[in-house]
Amino acid sequence: MSGFGNSPAVLVLEDGRVFRGTTFGAVGQTLGEAVFSTGMTGYQETLTDPSYHRQIVVSTAPQIGNTGWNDEDDESVGPTGESAGAKIWVAGYVVRDPSRVTSSWRATGSLQAKLEEQGIVGIAGIDTRALVRHLRTRGSMKAGVFSGDAIAADDELVRRVQDQPTMLGADLAGEVSTTSGYVVEPKGGEALYTVAAIDLGIKTNTPRMFAERGIRVHVLPSNASLEQILDLKADGVFLSNGPGDPATADGAVHLTKEVIGQGLPLFGICFGNQILGRALGLSTYKMKFGHRGINIPVIEHQTGRIAITAQNHGFALEGEAGQEFDTPFGRAVVSHTCANDGAVEGVRLLDDSAFSVQYHPEAAAGPHDAAYLFDRFTSLLSARKETGVKN
Repeated sequence: MSGFGNSPAVLVLEDGRVFRGTTFGAVGQTLGEAVFSTGMTGYQETLTDPSYHRQIVVSTAPQIGNTGWNDEDDESVGPTGESAGAKIWVAGYVVRDPSRVTSSWRATGSLQAKLEEQGIVGIAGIDTRALVRHLRTRGSMKAGVFSGDAIAADDELVRRVQDQPTMLGADLAGEVSTTSGYVVEPKGGEALYTVAAIDLGIKTNTPRMFAERGIRVHVLPSNASLEQILDLKADGVFLSNGPGDPATADGAVHLTKEVIGQGLPLFGICFGNQILGRALGLSTYKMKFGHRGINIPVIEHQTGRIAITAQNHGFALEGEAGQEFDTPFGRAVVSHTCANDGAVEGVRLLDDSAFSVQYHPEAAAGPHDAAYLFDRFTSLLSARKETGVKN
């Protein structure tokens, strides 16, 4: 079933707060963690970002859907890399005012039609400002959206919401990762370097950013082994973004330690930042309401440079700005922090062989302030190749 503002829908939070609106997208029931995104644009990229798996996303922008849906901006792919398998990963979608008109020459359809097609249950017409203030005060929490035959008495809906698993302790990377792997070739000629990208929920723009720099990317499943990486004769390793609690990702942490031990350059973003941090001995925690948006300022402490960044994370590393600490691989430092709240936004080994950031330098959608980090990693690959180091 589907609907667009023509029948009731209910958003229920685990603390008993209820918001009543109308249907948007598919009709039925969906459960997940309620989070909010402050991005003013880029809803298609948000909806298809695998990092939002099992989350009900609340958009703070008042009107959503006016640019429709196109075949170019998806940030997910099929399990073997085909664009035809692009999937909406959010569990549900909450908006104030969905546009009834699609007004973009790039559109191939409407947002409403795409939500219906993929069975994404949403709700429209609620006071999203009040909802966001509630989540900022109480924190991200379990939630559910109900419409059609799924609507029941409020106490029954609250019970359904409360009975679902929590995001704390959720091991989700394997649920969004490629199953067999795929290759993204460099643009414009022969590959200068080869990178093994561990898919913990990778976005399509990340291999594209590497390809623009002459890098062949082998996207590997989340459970890839060091032997697979060495068999590729990879010049470096990339750890992607992804969903879930990083405290559960012991396999990825073990692989990261092995990669660093081999002397391979390593670069991580978002979930990958938390994995590298854990490999270096730091712990993680669940944030009150996380960072989700495309205008979040980050300080790089070595240079004092401030970048406006795209982010999507509900967990973070423990640490303080500029903190240096010992690891089994040498000294490391908390290299970046958020200018808003001091949250850790990056770590690196002081010999620069491994570094990561909590934000998205591929920024789709979002600002391009941090794209230079791909050049920084490319320089590490070049330096390693020039020394003639072999795997």
